Amino acid sequence: MGQTSYATLNTNSLPSQAVNDSRAFIGRLKPDAGIAEPLYLQLQRQIIQMIEAGELNDGDSLPSERVLAEALKLSRTTVRRCYDELREQDYISTHGRAGVMVKAPPRINPELGKLKGFTEEMREIGVEPSTQLLERRIVSDRTIASVFNRPSTARFLKLVRLRLGDGIPMTREVAWYDLTIAPALAEWDIEGSAYQFLQQRCSIALDHGEQTIEAAMSNEDEMAVFGFLEPSPCLLLKRKTYATNGQMVEYVEGTFRGDAYTYRITLKMQP
Repeated sequence: MGQTSYATLNTNSLPSQAVNDSRAFIGRLKPDAGIAEPLYLQLQRQIIQMIEAGELNDGDSLPSERVLAEALKLSRTTVRRCYDELREQDYISTHGRAGVMVKAPPRINPELGKLKGFTEEMREIGVEPSTQLLERRIVSDRTIASVFNRPSTARFLKLVRLRLGDGIPMTREVAWYDLTIAPALAEWDIEGSAYQFLQQRCSIALDHGEQTIEAAMSNEDEMAVFGFLEPSPCLLLKRKTYATNGQMVEYVEGTFRGDAYTYRITLKMQP
């Protein structure tokens, strides 16, 4: 009764005690000389997948070039080229006697259940939020108008933003705001929280949001801002935000990078 457990949307394939176990790591690598892809690229791709899936964390140790080459029965040149590429892409670093270490973004784990924007969410968990504005337009969009249940000629503020936590890109967010309800948003300088602006400057009392979360692969735009070399697992959040009068004010589609973002859910026993 009243006990709490925590569930996240990400799971790790490597057991925690084996993160720094070279044998467990080497056992996951499957280079295949029978396919056209060069062996060093196969190793590079497989290691990147482990990092981006959260199976290897920041600071985890990797085997030396010699150990990995001997274990996989590959030339040391092949392993060296793989590691050189990973260093160039900032996935690993070398620290003298400390050896080869993983460089991965920290994982952010906000809790579900409250209507809050990215800025508030990050500050609640002690992360400094920042934003890069990628696009800002006043648009009329038939598809978006139908989402808001508005006439096709209705005008919306469209924002495309890269949201960062402690300087690390976390999500590429596309948001639309109904200017019929909140015309002052057309002059918003995009500083701070949209929810604070809606409530303080537009006198709109927000009531609730409806949010879905689904798995998705990053598209070309998301790969570019996240620095991914190939499509990678992400979390796609879609949210509709409503005022107390029942009118929909905001529609957001945010793609969160799967290697750095974990949602936390509190589960309580039924009385």
